Amino acid sequence: MSDELKNDAPADDAAVYVISVAAEISGLHPQTLRQYDRLGLVSPSRTEGRNRRYSLRDIALLRAVQKLVGEGINHAGIKRIIELESAMANMAIEVAQLRIEVDALVEANPPKGITRRKRTEVIVYKADN
Repeated sequence: MSDELKNDAPADDAAVYVISVAAEISGLHPQTLRQYDRLGLVSPSRTEGRNRRYSLRDIALLRAVQKLVGEGINHAGIKRIIELESAMANMAIEVAQLRIEVDALVEANPPKGITRRKRTEVIVYKADN
């Protein structure tokens, strides 16, 4: 794919799809999209006229919600799963950033006089009852 075509494609978080297009792409009925919005499961952007505009991320989330519904998870459970996955992703990003900072600090200020402890083997056993 040429760079020209890549630059013309909307970003994953660009809210460009009207509800009928988002419904078609996701394979869901527009009323289902409205219901998910009311429940706070997928919250698309809004135009000044309050019309919904979905991004590719929203559409991927719609598919994920539908998959969880198909697995028998209720809407409250799905909302909690989405919140936890989002929190986990944010924490993973934060940990990665902190690792970069720590590595840079250690490289800039190598530890002096600190010896590494020898790793010891951990033995796990089941206690007899």
